[in-house]
Amino acid sequence: MKVAFKLNGERREIEVEPYRSLLDMLRNEAGLTGTKKGCDVGDCGACTVLVDGKPLNACLMLGVEAEGREVLTIEGIQPAPDRLHPLQESFMKLGGAQCGFCTPGMIMMALALLEEKPNPTEDEIRFGIAGNICRCTGYTRIVEAIQACAKK
Repeated sequence: MKVAFKLNGERREIEVEPYRSLLDMLRNEAGLTGTKKGCDVGDCGACTVLVDGKPLNACLMLGVEAEGREVLTIEGIQPAPDRLHPLQESFMKLGGAQCGFCTPGMIMMALALLEEKPNPTEDEIRFGIAGNICRCTGYTRIVEAIQACAKK
């Protein structure tokens, strides 16, 4: 099936098998490998993308369901090819990424959180990223990176 949708701000038309997840469509058909495949059952949050501005586990949505929608991945958040998004900068500067596997999904969830609550409390941040699992950092530096970005 052909799926016509907006991907990272650009109109795209991608041919995909009707049973393939949005995650697989993004990684395989669109060639965007920033969105990570972790558990593949919606438990880890590594595949978080924004669909019509809302965070969603891409492994739980069929690619064909993207028809007519707007999908934003980690590759699409940079304001320019030579500039990082403030969340990416904050994660780098404050050590919010260790191995980096959870980072794209964590940043996408943080982006959605900051859109909804531009100045969240620590508890709101921890609640907001609760669906994203990190095995490396213990979350302290991730929370600090999100807080620092919110202050900017």
